[in-house]
Amino acid sequence: MTQTLHGRIALVTGAASGIGRATALTLAREGAAVVVADLEQAAEAAGQTVAAITEAGGEASYIPTDVTIADSVRDLVDATVARYGRLDIAHNNAGIGSFGYTADVSEEDFDRVVAVNLKGVWLGMKYEILQFQRQDSGGVIVNTASLGGILGASLVAPYVATKHAVVGLTKSAAAEYANQGIRINAVAPGAIASPMVETLSEGERSHLMAPHALHRFGTPEEVAEAVAWLASDKASFAVGTILSLDGGATATPYSWNPMSNPSR
Repeated sequence: MTQTLHGRIALVTGAASGIGRATALTLAREGAAVVVADLEQAAEAAGQTVAAITEAGGEASYIPTDVTIADSVRDLVDATVARYGRLDIAHNNAGIGSFGYTADVSEEDFDRVVAVNLKGVWLGMKYEILQFQRQDSGGVIVNTASLGGILGASLVAPYVATKHAVVGLTKSAAAEYANQGIRINAVAPGAIASPMVETLSEGERSHLMAPHALHRFGTPEEVAEAVAWLASDKASFAVGTILSLDGGATATPYSWNPMSNPSR
């Protein structure tokens, strides 16, 4: 079977675990050389992502990165190009959450969520776009938005605000750079079985799953497949798309319940 990304160079932020790790593995499976970017304190987990790729016959390397610091993000792009000669694909995925009612969130937590989820995506786009322009060969960016970038949600207002902003950044930049051969899109996952979700109580997990018509958690691999498609030439007409991967959560205003979902 032909690899859809054969010979391409990709970077993935937040690639030490979860959606980022799954995406790095999927892009590598499709033939891309992958730069695994994550915090220095995540070096061991990032190394496991690299090892999984190389053991499967792929090419990968780890570059420590703090997406909230401009110099670190610029250095990530520069180091990728120094190592592999160019950049073709970027998945701006690093993100964090905070929990609490809006008035109870501390200013420190709010600033931290904004710095990672919003500023981090913007910095990634900034330096990736500048590199695409320098190499004059175009490129693809896929940002990680969220179901929380499409709908509001209680107890996670800062996260929801930043993901709405990621949707706006994606659409605006997509329109600006499309005619330079730069395609920018985003995925909007619903509740995904990530390490963060696994730490929640049964009640919290049930609450998180409730809006999804499929009434199950998605997997990081399901999101990764969508990222790989958006990154490929098969999605060549997708520009400014926010691809929902939410098990039907945005298909209806009603949460899942047995009355609206017939038994098999």
